[in-house]
Amino acid sequence: MSSVNAHVFMNLSSSLSNIFDLPNLNLLNLGNNQNLNLDPLKLNRSSNLEHLDLSWTSFSTEFIDSVDNLQALKSLGLSGNSFFQGLSVSITNLSSLEQLIISGANFFGGLPDSVGNLVSLKFLDLSNSNLSGTVPRSLGNLLQLTHLDLSGNQLSGQIPRSLGNHLQLTLLDLSQNQLSGQIPSSILNLTQLESLRISENSLNGSIPDEVTAFPNLIYLDLYDNLLNGTLPSWLYTAPSLKDIKLSQNQFSGHIKEFQSKSLELIVLENNKLQGPLPSSVFQLLNLTQLLLSSNNLSGVIEFRMFSNLPNLEDLDLSYNSLSLTSNTTSTVNLTSLFLSSCNLSEFPQFLKGLKSLKWLDLSCNKIEGKIPQWMQEVGNGSLTYLNVSHNSLTEVEHFQWKNIEFLDLSSNLIRGNLPIPASTINVFLISNNSFNGEVSSLICNVTSLGILDLSHNNLSGTIPQCFGNLSNSLEILNLKKNKFYGTIPPTFAEGCQLTNFNLNGNLLEGPLTPSILNCIGLEVLDLGNNKINDTFPHWLGSLPFLQVLVLKSNHMHGSLCVNSSKSSLFFSKIQIFDLSSNYFSGPLPVRYINSFKAIINLEKIGSTVSYMGVNDPRGSGFYTYSIGIVMKGQDMELVKIFTMWMIIDLSNNQFEGGIPKVIGKLNLLKGLNLSHNNLNGGIPTSIGNLTSLEWLDLSSNRLSGTIPIRLADLPFLSSFNVSENQLHGQIPQGKQFNTFGNDSYEGNRGLCGFPVSKGCNIIEPAPPNVLEKDGSKSNITFGWKVVLIGYGCGVVFGMSVGYVVFQTGKPKWLVNLVEIQHEKKRRRKSKDGSRSNGRRRI
Repeated sequence: MSSVNAHVFMNLSSSLSNIFDLPNLNLLNLGNNQNLNLDPLKLNRSSNLEHLDLSWTSFSTEFIDSVDNLQALKSLGLSGNSFFQGLSVSITNLSSLEQLIISGANFFGGLPDSVGNLVSLKFLDLSNSNLSGTVPRSLGNLLQLTHLDLSGNQLSGQIPRSLGNHLQLTLLDLSQNQLSGQIPSSILNLTQLESLRISENSLNGSIPDEVTAFPNLIYLDLYDNLLNGTLPSWLYTAPSLKDIKLSQNQFSGHIKEFQSKSLELIVLENNKLQGPLPSSVFQLLNLTQLLLSSNNLSGVIEFRMFSNLPNLEDLDLSYNSLSLTSNTTSTVNLTSLFLSSCNLSEFPQFLKGLKSLKWLDLSCNKIEGKIPQWMQEVGNGSLTYLNVSHNSLTEVEHFQWKNIEFLDLSSNLIRGNLPIPASTINVFLISNNSFNGEVSSLICNVTSLGILDLSHNNLSGTIPQCFGNLSNSLEILNLKKNKFYGTIPPTFAEGCQLTNFNLNGNLLEGPLTPSILNCIGLEVLDLGNNKINDTFPHWLGSLPFLQVLVLKSNHMHGSLCVNSSKSSLFFSKIQIFDLSSNYFSGPLPVRYINSFKAIINLEKIGSTVSYMGVNDPRGSGFYTYSIGIVMKGQDMELVKIFTMWMIIDLSNNQFEGGIPKVIGKLNLLKGLNLSHNNLNGGIPTSIGNLTSLEWLDLSSNRLSGTIPIRLADLPFLSSFNVSENQLHGQIPQGKQFNTFGNDSYEGNRGLCGFPVSKGCNIIEPAPPNVLEKDGSKSNITFGWKVVLIGYGCGVVFGMSVGYVVFQTGKPKWLVNLVEIQHEKKRRRKSKDGSRSNGRRRI
């Protein structure tokens, strides 16, 4: 028997117990048997086994530590397993091993230096295995290595120079790690290299350059780093090079003429490249992708030149300073064309010949008027993506594209009734136009609709009730800033997919019904600036993913106190909580504040993106949520919501009572506005715990006491307002408080010190044992108790002396004492008068 495949053994571990005793066994594949217990198996030192695959099985540390008994082993596969003590040293003792594959595993730790003992190794794949630490220099000992893949790990530090020892290496993949520093110049030694992939790291500096370098290189992926300098000279001469991916770096200088004709893909987006497009590009007959957006390229391009490239499919020239000219129909076989911000003033004629076009972006240009009738010929029915946003279009007669899935007409000047898109539409964006009239219920026939943004128009009438039935496909419904009136759709179907529901800035009277709880994935609910007359919908607190709740500027009323005795958390994911400008009353909602786990930093925010939003399921981009808030006293329209913004705004209500100390637990809070209420008591010192706080507004309440000195230690506080209260005492000095003006404190007559005009009386400090009632040190030199004691003693002494006088007449000693003191005063007065020459003493 030369080989055994154990996929059929499943739990029959006993039948494999002596399998390593088979003297002629050469290959053993036990992979993909999760239920197979390998621990009873014994690895026999006399075995002649050369190929062993234990991928996606389970084994103990003791079992794998005995693998060095298999000294004849040439190939070992351990993918999809866990290594709780890192890579076993026994594996690195396999001196005959030529191939080691451990991808998709889970390492606890990094690579040991002993990996350099595998001197016969030719193929090493440790990708996507959670490796940490640095890339060991000892890898440079593996002189026979042809394939090295360490991608998709958490390796850090610099790339060791010793990797330049791998003269036989054809593939080097270190992408998707945390590597930093420069690419070592020793990498130029790798003359056999065919694939160089070090993308998605933090590498800096320039790419090592030598004009004859990498004669066999086919694939170059260095995108998403911090690399700079000019493009290396070998990039233009490498005879076998097909793919260049250097986007999202900081390369500068001109793109020079390509001498190699083998190029198929050039991706240089998001750099600082300058100058014209080299003419040699139009001679690259194998080119399929040319992506140059977001650079500083300039000059005039005759679009018909791209007709020389029969295989070109994807072209992106967006966000440069290029000018495109062509009056003829193009025969380019493009499937995607991106010309955003290319100084276009009309729909270019060369679009007519693009019969295979699927994606077209003409956004951020200067195109005026209406979409011409001939545009329906573009794509010949294949067009699925069209973006003409941020132009000056004024009219859309009807949508000609039968298979369109993504249509963005936002930020134009389009008027008239809202047209109904094709039934295939998934993303429909027409915000910031001048559409008017009512929304036809026919729009609900578009059952594939996922994102609908009609915000910032003049649409009126009632909201189609059928929108609630669309909620099993609709993720985002944005009707903000229109003139809709009536009620909110009363029914949201089970299985509702809504993540963002925005009705802000209309004339709606509500109410919001509990059927919204069917939208279990709801993240943003904005009903602000309407006419909703209702009590607070406490039941919204059970939505498990709700991050933003805006009910500002309505007619809502009642208390926020929770009567339920249930211990369930309310609003545990909330980050922005805005109930301002309503008629809410009663105490501040302590129970809610205690439940704001995301702001207390007890609920980890799992998102890796910078802004709240959703990805278009078709991969056409990221749709960011927007919101209007009061930030640092100013009304702000935020087109993006930063994921780390934590804001509470309860201003302009009728809340009463004190500010609860528990508010000091919200240590990620950036903005707190409790102004224009009836709050009383002192400012809690616990607010000094809010070390992320950037603005604090407690103005127009009935707060008393002093401003806690701890607030001066808040490092990011840039806006502070406690005006129109009953505060007294000295204003804290230093740090951020030196930047606040008088308007932060006006209306508090008892406050003194900078920056108000009233100074504070400087009195000698009291002895340490003289305390106020609340235990704080007094600013008065001696207290009222001392005054009363002195006064009482004086009264007793005076009455005693008076009694003696009346009983004995004038005592001689007392008369003499008074006369002597009177004479001394008279003499002193006459001396002082003669010295001052009649000057008045003050």
